[in-house]
Amino acid sequence: MTGRITAAAGRTAVAAAFVTGIAVLVGLLPLLSGRDPALSVLRARSAEREPDAAALAAVRGELGLDAGHTAFLLRWAQDATRGDFGRSWVSGEPVAGRVVAALGVSATLTAFAVLVAFAVMALLVARTLVRAVDGGRDNGRNGVAAVLAGLPEFVLGALFVVLFAVRLRWLPTSGWNDLSHAVLPAVALGVPAGAVLGVVARDAVRDAASAPWLRAWTAAGLRRRVIGLAVVRRAAAVVAEQLGLLFAGLLGGAAAVEVVFAVPGIGRLAVNGAIAQDVPVVQACVLVVLAVGVLASATGGPARRLLLGPAGEAAALDSAPPAPRPPVRVWLWTCALVVAAAVVAGGVWRDPLAVDLTARLRPPSPTHPMGTDALGRDLLARLSHGAVNTALLALAVTATTAVIGVLIGLAAKRTSTAAALVNALPPVVVALLVAVTFQPGWAGAVAAVAATGWAPLAGHARSLAADQRASGHLVASRALGASSWHLTTRHVLPAIVPAVVRNAGVRLPAVALALATLGYLGLGAQPPEPEWGLLIAEGMPYVERAPWTVLFPAAGLVALGLAATSLAARAR
Repeated sequence: MTGRITAAAGRTAVAAAFVTGIAVLVGLLPLLSGRDPALSVLRARSAEREPDAAALAAVRGELGLDAGHTAFLLRWAQDATRGDFGRSWVSGEPVAGRVVAALGVSATLTAFAVLVAFAVMALLVARTLVRAVDGGRDNGRNGVAAVLAGLPEFVLGALFVVLFAVRLRWLPTSGWNDLSHAVLPAVALGVPAGAVLGVVARDAVRDAASAPWLRAWTAAGLRRRVIGLAVVRRAAAVVAEQLGLLFAGLLGGAAAVEVVFAVPGIGRLAVNGAIAQDVPVVQACVLVVLAVGVLASATGGPARRLLLGPAGEAAALDSAPPAPRPPVRVWLWTCALVVAAAVVAGGVWRDPLAVDLTARLRPPSPTHPMGTDALGRDLLARLSHGAVNTALLALAVTATTAVIGVLIGLAAKRTSTAAALVNALPPVVVALLVAVTFQPGWAGAVAAVAATGWAPLAGHARSLAADQRASGHLVASRALGASSWHLTTRHVLPAIVPAVVRNAGVRLPAVALALATLGYLGLGAQPPEPEWGLLIAEGMPYVERAPWTVLFPAAGLVALGLAATSLAARAR
């Protein structure tokens, strides 16, 4: 009992320290940029007004900057505790009302997106579950999931607008007047997330299907319904923590979709506030997203314990034998490598920055094999030069987050408070803080994605490690005197790394998309840099008349996802 109280107190202390640190950082946001906040406010309110000494002094007095940084922070903290986030620097309206309204919109959109993600996950895992109940094993690859996970959300949104809203006129193109406006953005937001979740669920079902208890139940003649429910329950215990993290991530990471569909959500409000230098709006949005994300992420642990029953996380799940290694299709890999090398080699000798306004939006031709963009630049050259920026950087960030996730997952005996709190801050929000403090660019974008990308992997690793530590052979080995180091390095680690690597591999396109999205929002790569996400963003306004401007860079991201998933599958 004392140990549980101590552990709970430790988690509370960690959470309090984390939230306090973020709150201090957010509270000092107007002072961390090195620019005069009074000058920023004056320019935000009226770009034509001269920043004379009297005007600046009046603004400093209004903001309370004359009293010093400490007094300014304490005043802001007291007001924020009462729900008063001040007034907008641009409009002068109270910020709290706008944030509450935007939060309601984003929460509704996120709830629908989670339903879509759950439906996609169920479709992807259905075949594996049926084979598990029948005593077989599904050793198929996650190719479909990789394609879906590699589809950029804002590209899906743009295609949905063109097809279902403009051409077929089934649904509205933008806005937020009734639930019909939530359909297209929810599907665009939920499909890639559901694909990532489907990989986790398939691995969990496969592991449950390989357990000795399932073979014993099947030999005993238990009904398929009973066996199926038991497999679902065991797999759901692994997926449960991911659902809370999924909601938290979607809530704060929907800014791009909200911009495409002009949804007045909290992500779009924060981005617009950052562009307009409306710091009070950004402060309020960051704190609200953090609070809601922490609450959503905290539901994973109780849900897991509820699914596992009274035994909780001590319920045994014997370790699964290694799955058969998928056959190596040498000819397929050879063709893929040849095509990729041909694309890079064919475009690396071309100038990706050469502008030719007489060749704007030309379709693919012998002169321009992938066509040209709105400025007449060769898309093959830009795609080839952008491969290094997009693929290699995303691979490095993914590998870093996977290592961090495994290490934290192994060290955490219970639901990781740090993972839940960090996951509550999506890359867009972290990038906003970095951009305001320093300067927008690749370094800030990489730091933002790496600082948040390890959280779901840590939750996945912790769930798998808990199941392995509770397995029968590890309990027996521990009773015979095996050390914790031996059990971790020889049994737990080899059992969880393949699944986490596959999870990270499927998330690699999402990492590339996160970097691209930050560039699109002005927080990462800057034009005219040939980066795949920027290529998609630049081609979005012309997707109906020049679809190749979006098709080829989007295909590159999808191919990146397929390659990452196939390589990750070899980790079995």
